[in-house]
Amino acid sequence: MRIAVIGLGVSGAVAARLLATRHEVVLYDGSPSPGGHALTVEVEHAGSVAAVDVGFMVFNTKTYPNFCRLLDMLNVASRPSDMSFSVRDPQRDFEYQGSGLRGLFAQRTNALSPSFWRMIADILRFNRRGRHAADNGTITNQTVGEFLHNGRYSSAMVHDYLVPMAAAIWSCTPSEILDYPARFMIGFFANHGLLQLQDRPRWRTIVGGSRRYVEPLLHDLRDRLRLGDPVAEVRRDLSGFQVETDSGDTDDYDQVVFACHADQTRRIFTDATPEEAEILGAFPYQPNQAVLHTDTNCLPRRRDAWASWNYCLTNDKQHPASVTYDLGRLQGVVEPGQLLLSLNAGDRVAPEKVLRTFEFSHPAYTMQSIAAQRRWAEVSGREGAHFCGAYWGYGFHEDGVNSALSVAKQFGIGLEACTAACTKEPSPTTVAIR
Repeated sequence: MRIAVIGLGVSGAVAARLLATRHEVVLYDGSPSPGGHALTVEVEHAGSVAAVDVGFMVFNTKTYPNFCRLLDMLNVASRPSDMSFSVRDPQRDFEYQGSGLRGLFAQRTNALSPSFWRMIADILRFNRRGRHAADNGTITNQTVGEFLHNGRYSSAMVHDYLVPMAAAIWSCTPSEILDYPARFMIGFFANHGLLQLQDRPRWRTIVGGSRRYVEPLLHDLRDRLRLGDPVAEVRRDLSGFQVETDSGDTDDYDQVVFACHADQTRRIFTDATPEEAEILGAFPYQPNQAVLHTDTNCLPRRRDAWASWNYCLTNDKQHPASVTYDLGRLQGVVEPGQLLLSLNAGDRVAPEKVLRTFEFSHPAYTMQSIAAQRRWAEVSGREGAHFCGAYWGYGFHEDGVNSALSVAKQFGIGLEACTAACTKEPSPTTVAIR
């Protein structure tokens, strides 16, 4: 069969590699290079060139099992990372870093603050209750806000710890976090060891950046890439599907794999069934701006409070998560504090210290989103259209791999096929690849 794969983030790249072992596959992405959020850029720093990731950065062997299998198959090396987290409020001159006593009390007055001690006690109580709820499935259809209200957690625990951490994880606004399904968020926290102080997953980062897995994954498919010409429309017809790009190029396929964001898929898939449109429409997205820079004023004022993830509180609960990532701590490419990536904080970065700017979009989740996830089998694989993407899970790389595996399974193909050469030759009718 001729299959179009639209979107070359981790989901589309994995799906394309697997399907190409048995079928003729053509890959589309509107960006000039594949990878999606697996985006590695090179910047000059301190007289040398550093390759840094500005989207996907870290993973662990416990909760990313299939992604780790993929890296092993591709012989991609990784190294340990640091995943410490800090919170600061410039208006209150309040800050702490959560990985140890020195960070917790980087601001000495924290030790004398009853609300700070109450926050710590509530964190421990939330962890215990969250683990119990996750283990026993006792969380009903509550939002995060309702779960916290019913548990009578302090304002400090909610607004100075949990909401910033969750907003940083999903790159959304603080107010959105309180509307997240409690079962979804607590399930993620439990799965990723965030409800325990010991035996947490050990995080890692890819040596040389995430491009080191994208390149070998798509190496055998490089002559089938159509990059830099976004798909404008996908139409069903009697023989299958017609894919048209912004430039006007049109080609016919037997089946299509939509591996782009749900909102993008809904926009370009003009012949979607009512069920497909309804399910895809249940996934909202949050746009986020990322700025690569060297301005340490975006970090906490006290050096002991510096962390890998540094969240800055604002009074605007509708403002997207404002986080500064220390790429030195996370990726080990430079010394800590020398190369930073700030999300939704461009107005606080000195213009002369800006290196690059990027635009990303991340899935946000609602009760409707979680209900829609359970309906994947109602639409994927029906009438020749397949759907994959991290939005079918928690929104992260492992979820992207798993969704690609679900699509490949519909063709009777598993991850082990990744080791096979992609030998299916394109047909003579294939339009010249850009």
